[in-house]
Amino acid sequence: MRSGLILFLLLAAAVSAEAAETQDIVSLFDGTSQEGKVDSPEEKKEDSGIFSFLNFGRMKKDAPKITVADEKRLSPFEQSVKLADGGDVNAQLLVGYSYLYGQNGAAVNYDKAFEYYAKAAMQNDSVGLNNLGSLYYSGVGVSRNTAKAAILFEKSASLGNAEAAVNLAFILISGNGVEKNPAEAMNLFEKASSSGNVSAQFMYGYAQYTGRLRAQNYAAAAPLIKKAADAGFDEAQYVVALMYINGLGFPQHYGNAVKYLRKAAEQGSVEAMMTLGDIYARGEKYKKDIYLAHIFFNLAAVRGAPTAAEKRSVLEEKMKIEEVLQAQTEAENFREKISEITSYIRQTFGTGIRAFVDEAK
Repeated sequence: MRSGLILFLLLAAAVSAEAAETQDIVSLFDGTSQEGKVDSPEEKKEDSGIFSFLNFGRMKKDAPKITVADEKRLSPFEQSVKLADGGDVNAQLLVGYSYLYGQNGAAVNYDKAFEYYAKAAMQNDSVGLNNLGSLYYSGVGVSRNTAKAAILFEKSASLGNAEAAVNLAFILISGNGVEKNPAEAMNLFEKASSSGNVSAQFMYGYAQYTGRLRAQNYAAAAPLIKKAADAGFDEAQYVVALMYINGLGFPQHYGNAVKYLRKAAEQGSVEAMMTLGDIYARGEKYKKDIYLAHIFFNLAAVRGAPTAAEKRSVLEEKMKIEEVLQAQTEAENFREKISEITSYIRQTFGTGIRAFVDEAK
């Protein structure tokens, strides 16, 4: 993959381009044309959602300045468009976001969203570069092209954008559209984890926990994974629980393990449900409670967990009919409460991101 530093050298030549010309913006960055690699429809189907990698939550803090005369003649959105067309990068980000999601008085228009994020990217704005890369990755407003997305993420990351670094890391560790490079992906996760990025904290910590792609170091992995768990990420909550159960990185503590397992189970983690069922059913290092064990095995069985139904049936033989009926009612009334960070990571990078480390070669 060519260096993203080529991006900046050719920005000025494209500032006045029309929308159609703007769609080939990455060709200015890496020397390729729009006829470069475009992912096939089959590749696109593998992704968890069309908006994978769209990190548009962080907007510029400084609001565009509007003159009194403009306020009398134009709507707020029209004022933003005018400023954006005049080169105000904050307005360009706002207008791009508005067109992408149909906000602030704008109708959804992916082509326009691409155009205005491209304008911000051409000004070397790290948010604009990252969000434009997101559009290329997802094929929104432009033909899907993960190789071009990677170039944009690389440039944004070089400007200090942690979200772009994580986006690029997931592309490199999976080899999606670029040459696979797990070692560099880990370097990016390590750097982004220091900025507080939850996905990066978990991925880098998990690599140290497993000893894959990084030397095994439970003491170093523990605080990183716990930070991601405390931020509400369900996979991190499950792994932290395992570390407490086995006394790896933390002193063995079944009470803490159950606490994190309950948090993960509330978000629908089948692994956590099964582990809780086993802990409550055995009652060896935590208080035995076959009633709760039945509920968690029941929840896991509904979600297709192997052996869950059999374990549930074994417990029913030890329970009164009234207890069984009540446990069934509680399981039926269960509703997953998925945290914002878990929802974001699942939508952006998929479910079970540990597999990227587990399966890396």
